[in-house]
Amino acid sequence: MKFYNFLIRYRLSLSCLALILGILLNVFYTSFWPVFPLYLISVIGLVSHFLIGPLRLIQEPMEKGQVEEVQKILKSIKYPGLLIKPVRATYYTILGNMSMLNQDFATAEKHLKKSSSIGSSIAETDGANKLQLGMMAIQKGNIREGESYLKHALRIGIPDKESESMAHLGLCQIYIQRREYKAAKMFFRKAKDCKPKTKQLVDQINEMNKYISRIPG
Repeated sequence: MKFYNFLIRYRLSLSCLALILGILLNVFYTSFWPVFPLYLISVIGLVSHFLIGPLRLIQEPMEKGQVEEVQKILKSIKYPGLLIKPVRATYYTILGNMSMLNQDFATAEKHLKKSSSIGSSIAETDGANKLQLGMMAIQKGNIREGESYLKHALRIGIPDKESESMAHLGLCQIYIQRREYKAAKMFFRKAKDCKPKTKQLVDQINEMNKYISRIPG
């Protein structure tokens, strides 16, 4: 794993080195075919550097909470437009999450919307994006937009029960505001059925339970 990460981290430099070495050998010492493996290695390295990028390196520092290292890796991607679609979508998702950590919600929304517009081959990733966009829209008072995002997130799939519970609870609050109590109670039951463990969600559900139990219907 460490060797693989080393190759990813220095892939561009190693690919350029292989290309230069191949050209020098080709010009001064031998013909094309003996140095063909060096050309092939350099082409594979350069193509993968620009089309896939170094996002694989982000996993470890993210798990360790090393935000500065994550940002350093993201900044090393100079041409995100060249990344293949699933990787590019993930890139903007991570940028959005970093902006949210910095409380820069306007930038976070911009990056998450860009990721969402690109789309991802992993439905759960797209679902998580829609959930975040939905919650931000609700906070800004864009209830209709928030509802659309949350329903879309649930429809395509959300990666964990905590997030799924959050989406149902958000929809419950929307329908309470509209006085559509039957729908509100349905989404509240679904939020509880997810059995979230996060203290903030548990507290919200407990508070909502006190209120919704007094609603008729």
